[in-house]
This record gives sequence, C-alpha cells and structure tokens, in this order.
Amino acid sequence: MKKYLFICLSALLVAASARAAAPEEIMRSSQAAFLYQGKDFKARVVMRLTGKTGAERIRELTMLRKNSGAPGGDQKYFIYFYKPADVKDMTFMVYKYPKKDDDRWLFIPALNMVRRIAAQDKASSFVGSDFTYEDVSGRDIDDDAHVLVKEERLGSSDCYVVKSAPKEGGMDYAYKLSWIDKGNYLPLKEEYYDGRSGLYKVFSADEIKTISGIPTVTRRAMKNLSSGHKTEAEFTRVEYNTGIEDSLFSERFLKQPPKKRIE
Repeated sequence: MKKYLFICLSALLVAASARAAAPEEIMRSSQAAFLYQGKDFKARVVMRLTGKTGAERIRELTMLRKNSGAPGGDQKYFIYFYKPADVKDMTFMVYKYPKKDDDRWLFIPALNMVRRIAAQDKASSFVGSDFTYEDVSGRDIDDDAHVLVKEERLGSSDCYVVKSAPKEGGMDYAYKLSWIDKGNYLPLKEEYYDGRSGLYKVFSADEIKTISGIPTVTRRAMKNLSSGHKTEAEFTRVEYNTGIEDSLFSERFLKQPPKKRIE
C-alpha cells in the first residue's frame, strides 16, 4: 500500500512539475537569459571557421546590442568586422521586433553600399559561418510550437529539454531540441533535425562565466554534421550597461562607426 501511494505521489509531482514549467515560458526565460541580459552589451568576438579537412578561417568582430525595453521586446544590434581583410570595415545592423520580421542591413565597404537583408534570408549563413542571421539576434518565440519533452541532467546541470518546431516553412530544420539549464535558463545545447537525414546540426555552450553578476556564454559552437564544418565563437572584453547611444544604430554609422564604440 505504501509503495502504491509513493508511486501515485511521484506521478503527481511529475505532473505538477510539467504544469509549472510551461514550454513557452521556459523558452522565453531562456531567450531573456541568453539574448537580453543588461540594458546593453558589448563584446569582442573571435569566430573560428573550421572545414572538414581542418582548414581554418578567422573572423574578428565587435558586437554591440541595446534593449529598448523588457526581455522579449525590441532590440538593436550593431556588428563591426576587423578581420580578415576581405570583410574589414564591414558592418551589420539589426532592428529586432517581436511579432514581425526583423530589419537587417549589411554595409559592404568594397562597394560602398548598404544592402537590406530580406526577411527570407534570416536562415542564411552569417558571413560564411555555421550560425545563421537569426542565430545572431534570436528567433521570435511565437514563431515555433514548443513541447516540454523531458527533464534530464547534462553534465553538472539539471535541464529542461524542449522541442521547438517552426509553425511555418522557410527554415532549414523541421524541429530542434534545446537543453535549458534550470538554474540560469541558458541554452546549454541545441540539436537541429531535418525531415530527411535526422540530426544534422548541433549548438553547444562551451564556457559560461559570470560577468557583472550575469551568467554569460563566453564560448559557443555550431557544428554541421552533414558537411563536417564547425564554427566556434569566443566572446572577450564583455561589458554590460555601458550606455550605448540610440544614434549608433543608423545608416550613417554603418558606414563610419565611432571608434570609441567598436574598439
């Protein structure tokens, strides 16, 4: 009898836990922890692009981000490229909106041209890396249907595992699984599946540091299992709440970014 009561109680606790942890809210909390920390954010980023043969290319850039309000609201991103020579002085800007397509611009110095990036290009490769344009600034939570699949331990962290499937087409994956740390809500791993060959791309948060009291993913990677290509991104000189001006996010500064902000 006691064993039966224990089993029933355990089942009730599991059910209560599942009800308390709504998958949409888990993903909103994860987005807030990963992409909305602080009022603004600045970091120097080194991206290492490694091919199947081991050949390596380097991208070095400064990333700036400013929130317009609460997590999940409007944001602005500004990215300036230092290396290599073929992308030096190139800049990328995003106006991120909830509930509608983001605006994205790319300044190409060799052509002295600002190019608008179409909404349908959000799943395209970001400057030849394994990250997409949407990976850089995030995806609207409401664009996907979310299901809490299970709860399990990953390394030393207890995680929610959430399945997210795009509600509309146009993405290069059928669904993804996200391992979300229950403690800080950072995404520790994401697995991307297509409708043909299954698992083909994996994201991992390889290093997390607490900066200004904020848990921050300082090393992350995206590996394409189909091509054997991998991109690793290391974030250094990370700063929060530096007072980034709204005026930075303009076409004028895409062409001539202020040195004090990009150095």
